[in-house]
Amino acid sequence: MPLASRAFRFGVNMLTVDTTSSWRTRARSVEDLGYDVLLVPDHLGIPSPWPALAVAATATQRLRVGPFVLNAAFTNPALLARDVATVDQLSDGRVELGLGTGYARAEFDAAGIEFRPAGRRVDHLAATLAQVTELLADQDHRPRPVQPRVPLLLGGNGNRVLRMAAEHADIVGFTAARTGPDGDLQPLSAPDFDERVAFARAAAGSRAAEVEWNLLLQIVAVTDDATAVAEELITRHELSMSVQEFIELPSVLIGSASDIATRIVDLRERTGISYLTVLEPALEAFAPVISQLRAADS
Repeated sequence: MPLASRAFRFGVNMLTVDTTSSWRTRARSVEDLGYDVLLVPDHLGIPSPWPALAVAATATQRLRVGPFVLNAAFTNPALLARDVATVDQLSDGRVELGLGTGYARAEFDAAGIEFRPAGRRVDHLAATLAQVTELLADQDHRPRPVQPRVPLLLGGNGNRVLRMAAEHADIVGFTAARTGPDGDLQPLSAPDFDERVAFARAAAGSRAAEVEWNLLLQIVAVTDDATAVAEELITRHELSMSVQEFIELPSVLIGSASDIATRIVDLRERTGISYLTVLEPALEAFAPVISQLRAADS
């Protein structure tokens, strides 16, 4: 039976920030192409999220902005609450806050921060979530965010993070991947992903209809020759799987714009996922899919 459907939302995780002029132009392009949210990841070696998001917000009118997602181990709750509130003010109330545990050991090493076992990192995420939520809700906190509640996304794949997200977040973010010991990402098969969604929805209980469900798409390729593109990507990434297995990965969308739109509609009906995030390389290619899905919702 199809799940109750929210309207679709679409975000793009932007990786390239250079000059102020080009970044502002890029942000306006994201808005003009029909995306709802401009996102910036939190990794060493790329620009810091908050300054980039503040500039993007001042260059656009309706586009929401947010980090996707902040590494909680790299943040201090009091300073984070200040940053969230400041950018919410500068954007006239368009911030969404994404948080996660952090997973790349090399980045922890480069920052001189201990890479603790997964359970300890989840503990830290839970503490950060509680403190930031309390600070932003405090009417005496300065600066004050414009929004009464800044939407919170928690992203992950493990039981504890998904349960925490299902119980406390406004948006549950699925990575559709598990992490290895050093932070290498391993994509989930379709059955494994469906199990993760079912687990999170069960954890949400009566909140399931209120929560927004998000999926991060690692690869989007709009093409009339899905097999050829899949074969090239399997070779490039040195993957040990068949073309069909690759095409069916939840974090991969390959096909014509119409085929991809159909698959996304089916995803929403099966899982309730209505918020899709793509990576910057798919920015322009995914836009026709957005147009088709907007038409389906109208």
